[in-house]
Amino acid sequence: MPGPVLSRKVADAMRSASWIRRMFEEGNRLKAEHGPANVFDFSLGNPVVEPPPRVIDALRRAVEPGPPGAHRYMPNAGYPEVRAKVAAHLAGAAGLPFEGRHVVMSVGAGGGLNVLMKTLLDPGDEVVVLAPYFPEYEFYVDNHGGRLVVAETRGDFQIDFDALERAITLRTKAVLVNSPNNPTGVVYPPSALDRLGALLRDASERHGRTIVLVADEPYRHIAYGAPVPWPFASYGPTVVVTSHSKDLALPGERIGYLAFSPSMPDCDALVAGATFATRTLGFVNAPAIQQRAAGDLQGVSVDPGIYRRKRDRLHAGLVAAGYDVVLPDGAFYLFPRTPDPDDVAFVRRLLGELILAVPGAGFGRPGHMRLSYCVDDATIERALPGFARAAAAARSESGHRDGAGVGAK
Repeated sequence: MPGPVLSRKVADAMRSASWIRRMFEEGNRLKAEHGPANVFDFSLGNPVVEPPPRVIDALRRAVEPGPPGAHRYMPNAGYPEVRAKVAAHLAGAAGLPFEGRHVVMSVGAGGGLNVLMKTLLDPGDEVVVLAPYFPEYEFYVDNHGGRLVVAETRGDFQIDFDALERAITLRTKAVLVNSPNNPTGVVYPPSALDRLGALLRDASERHGRTIVLVADEPYRHIAYGAPVPWPFASYGPTVVVTSHSKDLALPGERIGYLAFSPSMPDCDALVAGATFATRTLGFVNAPAIQQRAAGDLQGVSVDPGIYRRKRDRLHAGLVAAGYDVVLPDGAFYLFPRTPDPDDVAFVRRLLGELILAVPGAGFGRPGHMRLSYCVDDATIERALPGFARAAAAARSESGHRDGAGVGAK
């Protein structure tokens, strides 16, 4: 009999694939069995908030009859007028002389990261990420011959600079950071970005190759304190990759961009490479309608106060139930420690309460779980008793196990 058609690499990747999607699919099964209102799904960062009215208006304008050719191919980097609008917004927000030639429109941040990795990486090059991290980074890097290297963060999920410095080698091509962070919600302050820039400058000089800072920032406008600092000012060779999936509540539309710092060495060559990769990876160009809408929506965002209220309610409820959880400054995730150190076992326990969470092991940090609070308020309120029962049961079982070991030979 002929062998399997599916490649071993993809088969192996599917077996260890994203816990996020796995739990989302488990949620669909439970909803079919118990009814959607009785299942409390915190697994997927799928915004419950609808797009602001200005977004709907911009989309309507984008599909209205326009000049001939409105739906034909455009330059692979995107419409020049849209890139110019994005650059004008960046220049005002980040205080750097951005022009349209520094911007490449992308099919969301995931598409943008794949384009950038294709542009940057030679086989065997390393990309350093900070744990916990978005799990699909590993696939994005591997897609283009690179190797993911993980540096641990501190207990509060801020950068551990000693760990990061140890992770950087002669093969390091890029350091990939995500702020506000998925899955922790932490924001790296200006002092941390400045120190990161100094570390990368020293490492680049020491190893004789430029290390690129890649900032994945789809949650930039969902922040609850001081404005999220731009990394461009801290380090010249920086590329920001972003998407409008979260700030405009458009995850299904797949529109974003790459912004190359004007002070970046070989900036024009890298933009040309990203434009080439956009075509050869099969994206060809970002969707025309979404580009035209996005160009008119720079600086527009959903109200982050909506998510802040959800964060505060879920955080307070978990703390009252005895969970150890860092209060996040942005995004829409909490990343508490699990009362049972076996995070997978505890997430399975939550399934008994019809609560869906994602084990921290899926993000490179076992002993935690990710909760996405971009859900209806009723989901949070009705789930809190189940969170409390699961935590109490886990602590009780742990106490029984510890007690059983006392005096054992």
